[in-house]
Amino acid sequence: MFRRSRKVCRVLPVLPWVFGVCLAGEEPPSESSALRGQAAAALRRGVAFFREAVAVEGGYLWQYSADLSRREGEEKAPRTRVWVQPPGTPSVGMAFLAAYAATQDRYYLEAVKDTAHCLVRGQLHSGGWGYSIDFDEAARKAAAYREGGAPAGRDVTTLDDDTTQSAVRFLMHADRALGFKDAKVHEAVVYAWNRLLEAQFPNGAWPQRFTRPPAAEDYPVRKASYPDQWPRTFPNVDYKLFYTLNDNVMADMIDTLFEAGRIYGASDAPAGTAELAAKCRSAAERAGDFLLLAQMPEPQPGWAQQYDVQMHPVWARRFEPPAVSGGEARGVLRTLLRMYRETGEGKYLEPIPKALAYYRRSRLPDGRLARFYELGTNRPLYFTKDYRLTYDDSDVPTHYGFKVDDWTGPIAAEYERARAWSPEDLKRRAAERGINRRDGRSDNRARAELESAVRSIIDAQDERGRWVEDGSLRAQGPGDDTRRVIRCATFIHNVQTLSRYLGGRAD
Repeated sequence: MFRRSRKVCRVLPVLPWVFGVCLAGEEPPSESSALRGQAAAALRRGVAFFREAVAVEGGYLWQYSADLSRREGEEKAPRTRVWVQPPGTPSVGMAFLAAYAATQDRYYLEAVKDTAHCLVRGQLHSGGWGYSIDFDEAARKAAAYREGGAPAGRDVTTLDDDTTQSAVRFLMHADRALGFKDAKVHEAVVYAWNRLLEAQFPNGAWPQRFTRPPAAEDYPVRKASYPDQWPRTFPNVDYKLFYTLNDNVMADMIDTLFEAGRIYGASDAPAGTAELAAKCRSAAERAGDFLLLAQMPEPQPGWAQQYDVQMHPVWARRFEPPAVSGGEARGVLRTLLRMYRETGEGKYLEPIPKALAYYRRSRLPDGRLARFYELGTNRPLYFTKDYRLTYDDSDVPTHYGFKVDDWTGPIAAEYERARAWSPEDLKRRAAERGINRRDGRSDNRARAELESAVRSIIDAQDERGRWVEDGSLRAQGPGDDTRRVIRCATFIHNVQTLSRYLGGRAD
């Protein structure tokens, strides 16, 4: 709640000072309290519009035409479909959680519950989620949804692009916000973790997608090595069961596992969840150990996007060859630093210096890093627009980043800070859920910048609670004349910013 002057405006359907008006004979509020009132009203209008006009069964897509007649996730979607992959349903749910945490208004908690129940209805028998959830009756019968689906239907848990991980993270936080008393939500979380832990390979990795647990005897634990040879043309392999680093699969899993350990290992968690918390933390440490195994030996001590059962770098999509990657390595190194902060185990720092030295000497003439370095020669690899492997970067497809910015400086700085932390520092930082990063700004400056952002958000909102912006729906195809869109990513950002302001946080 926001503070009012001692002479309080009478309770009306809309607070009078939201529009700069106060009743006769009453003191006008301060500029700060007026902004808080406006921010609170904007937050409520924005969430109400999304919840009441945009939601389908409590779920969301990525973006919509301004009149909501056209809609899409990563592809065009009918009115009966919602998206799980961020910035879809779980991401919107996390914004609702931020609103509830800042205001303690149960309207937002009800929005959280709606979204959580939507995801419960999209959970597959394999334990996780696909990219999207269908609510059309016929479509539901084609999928192995635990609720209303067909066990023999499509049953592929997707870890790609933070899909299942984001759903589990949101459901865990929703479970806690609901006091662990919503049986459907709590059971969905426990079921998800049971299946996800079963799907972990013996070496600690996960695949990009799975339907059933791996047979342990088929996946011996090995260190990464170079293949004697590899195909120069795309072999059209099924890559979903490879050990996967691509798209931060392992980093997202590790983050979510540690979050599970904190939520279900806390003193307010239900009886019996301490064992789940311990299992999740143990699985996170095994996943960290996989990152150690996956580091290639000299002369290229980096990481590949994916590995086969022999722990050789291997093809995935037709533009992702066996190679040492300058892209995924950044996420790997940040995750190793996270492992050190969480565990205090020095083994997670050991690979970092030689990896940084390798990537620094592999920089391109323009200072960037190649996405792919050829095994053995370390020559940068590219593709032509018709997907022929080449050393020439003059005709690359535009849908994929074949060069990435040099990230070695920030990682090196973070590594030096980590080395300086004492065991006491690590325990304190782990208890605070990681590093409390500050960017050197004063509190006053940070507060002023936040207030400016809040004013801009309020000004951009229309009377219906919408944030409509210029844009198009890329998945709609020829003939689509959409010029104004509603984006979930914008909604999430605005709700989180308003919530941060109302909750008194400037950082």
